[in-house]
Amino acid sequence: MVLSLRKKALKKSLFVFHLSTGSCNNCDIEILDCLTPRFDIERFGITLAGSVKHADVLLVTGIGTLKNIERVKKLYQQMPKPGFVVAIGSCACTGGMFRDGYTMAGPLDKIIPVDVYIPGCPPKPEAMIAGIVKLLNSIK
Repeated sequence: MVLSLRKKALKKSLFVFHLSTGSCNNCDIEILDCLTPRFDIERFGITLAGSVKHADVLLVTGIGTLKNIERVKKLYQQMPKPGFVVAIGSCACTGGMFRDGYTMAGPLDKIIPVDVYIPGCPPKPEAMIAGIVKLLNSIK
């Protein structure tokens, strides 16, 4: 009962937590661009959460390095369930240009389960909005 009520609430508003795991900040800038009045992602009921403990969606940018995989796993475990993970950018999806680096632990889906992939270097705000809408449709 509580789980179905939570899924019903998720259709109306998503709280997202943005986690950068060592990216070049281009994806981070594009995420912030989605919040500007030009793209206005808040019209879908999506707002940034200050803590992962209050978030429904974890937006992850950057590569998973050997140094930060434990922290990423810990943050994922702190999310309330059902929680969703969105991999943003080529680095989070496949490793990008850092794929063969000695610090690379693997793409994000080797560390935590990923629900939506938004590829690109950096992905455009339109692609991010389309990915979030795809996530909203999968919740329904």
